[in-house]
Formats: sequence, structure tokens, C-alpha cells
Amino acid sequence: MTENEISYIIRGAIYNVYNELGPGLLESVYQMALMQELMKHELRIEREVPIPVYYDNEKLELGFRLDLLIDKKVIIEIKSVENLAEVHHKQVLTYLKLTKIKLGILVNFNVADINSGIFRKVNKL
Repeated sequence: MTENEISYIIRGAIYNVYNELGPGLLESVYQMALMQELMKHELRIEREVPIPVYYDNEKLELGFRLDLLIDKKVIIEIKSVENLAEVHHKQVLTYLKLTKIKLGILVNFNVADINSGIFRKVNKL
């Protein structure tokens, strides 16, 4: 399955979770619900995936983790905040660069209209 095909499934799953739960819950709730929704599509889902960071050819021991990694092709970063900051967008782009993954989805569930809370980020796609 391509990144775009996976992205289409993810977007539908986000809508289903949002329509069922609404805004205002913790990120961890949306993460688990989104995982459950995506499992219906037989996608390989990894949660809280560690991201290795190298500096000066040395692996740094840091606590960066991807919220969800889908089929080793798409990163999902989940937020439930009043307003996304520019740093949230940059965070996903940095994750894409560090992992060499081509597509990331940033989603903020704490919005009145979920369409305004989904952002697609690309790395050489």
C-alpha cells in the first residue's frame, strides 16, 4: 500500500474517532481509539516508537517517540491542544527527516471542526 492510500485510510479513521468521541479528551485516549480504528484495516501499527538521534556520529540517548507509525510508512502525531503552535508542525517535519519516512499526519483533536485539525506533512514525497 502506498503512503497516499494509507493516508486516505488514516483520514477516515480520524473522522470516525472524532465523530464518536468529540474534542477535549487527552491525547492518549485519541491514540488508543485511533489505533483500534486503524486495526480494522489490517494495517501494521506501532505505538510510541523510539526515534534514534545521531550527532557527530554518536547515538544520543533521548526520549523522542512517534505517537503512531503505520506500516513503517506514515507517522501520525496526535495533539489535543487549544491551538497548534508552529513547533508542532516543525516537530513532525523533524521526525520525518530523522526517520527518512516520507509522510506524516499531524492531527489536533481539540477543534470544533476536525477538517481544520488535520495537517499532512511530506518529506520528499
